[in-house]
Amino acid sequence: MAPPPPLLGRRRRGEQPPDPALDDTELVDVREQLAQGRWTRVRSLLTRTGDDWDRRGHRLLVLGEARGTHAWAQDWLLAEPESADAAALLACAAVHRALAGKGSPDRARQACRAAAARAPQDPTPWLAQLLLARHLGTEEAVTQLYDQVRARHPEHHHAHHLIIARLAERRPDTGQDPLHEVYDFAAWAAEQAPADSPLAVLPVVAHAERHRALAVAGQVPPDPVASGHWATRRARQTMKAAFDWWLEWEREDHPRSRVDLNYLAHAKFCEGRLAEAAALFHRIGPHRTTAPWSYPDRDPHQAFTAARSAALGDA
Repeated sequence: MAPPPPLLGRRRRGEQPPDPALDDTELVDVREQLAQGRWTRVRSLLTRTGDDWDRRGHRLLVLGEARGTHAWAQDWLLAEPESADAAALLACAAVHRALAGKGSPDRARQACRAAAARAPQDPTPWLAQLLLARHLGTEEAVTQLYDQVRARHPEHHHAHHLIIARLAERRPDTGQDPLHEVYDFAAWAAEQAPADSPLAVLPVVAHAERHRALAVAGQVPPDPVASGHWATRRARQTMKAAFDWWLEWEREDHPRSRVDLNYLAHAKFCEGRLAEAAALFHRIGPHRTTAPWSYPDRDPHQAFTAARSAALGDA
C-alpha cells in the first residue's frame, strides 16, 4: 500500500498555501460559517448544488478537510439522522482525518458506506473512498471504487485524476515508456467523454503524474524541465491537442477548471512554450494548485512563482 504523500517543503512566513476551494466563493464563505458551527449554511449550499456531481464532490471534500468539520458533521447528523448531506460530509471528513493519521481508515470506510446507503445515486461517498484507497488501498480496491463512481457519473473529474495518479505509479522501472498503461487509460477516458468535457486534459495529467512517479523512483531527474520528459514527441502531440482544445473550451464554470489550467500551464512551461504558458497563467489568476507544481518533491509556491514570472516576463 502506498502511504500518503509527504509534506512538500516548508512554507515561508507570510506565504499562503493554495486554497482547495479554488474560485468557488460560495464555498469559501460557507466553510468559514462551518468553522463557527453553522452547519445550516452547508445544508443550504448542498441543496443548491443538487446533482451537479462534480461540484458536489468538490464542495464536500473541501469542507471535509477543514478543521473541526468532523465534529460539526456529527452534530448535524445527530440533529437530522436521515440527512444524506450530513452523512456525506461526515464521510469526507472521516477520510481526511484518516489520511492525516488522525482517524481510523476502517471507520472512514464505514462512514462512506453509510453515506452511500442514504443516497445510492450520489457518487460522492464512493469518491471519498477512492481518495482514501488512492493512498491506502489495493489496486483492486482502487479499480472497484473508480467503477462505482463512474457508474453514477461517467465523466467525474476528480475520480479520473485520482485513478490516473495511481496508475502512473505502476512499473516505475520501465522508465519513460510511451506504451505505459496510464497513457492508454487517459487517452481512452478522453475519447469516451463528450467534446466539451474537461477530461480532454487527462493525457496531460497522465504525463505529469508519470514524471512524478519516475522521479520518485530515481528513473529520471526530479526537475521536470531538465528531465526531458516534456520534450518527447508524445508530449508535444499531447500538449498541442490539449492546448487547442482549451482555446475553444467554453465551460470555464467547471468547479475544478483551475486544476486543469494549472496542469496545462505547468506542461507548457516545461515544454518551453512561454507565451502559451503566459495565457494560461492569466486565466489561473491567484488560484494555483499544489499539484503538479510540487512534483516530485518541490516547493509548490516557489515552482509556480518562478514559472509564472518567467512566462509573464517573456510574454
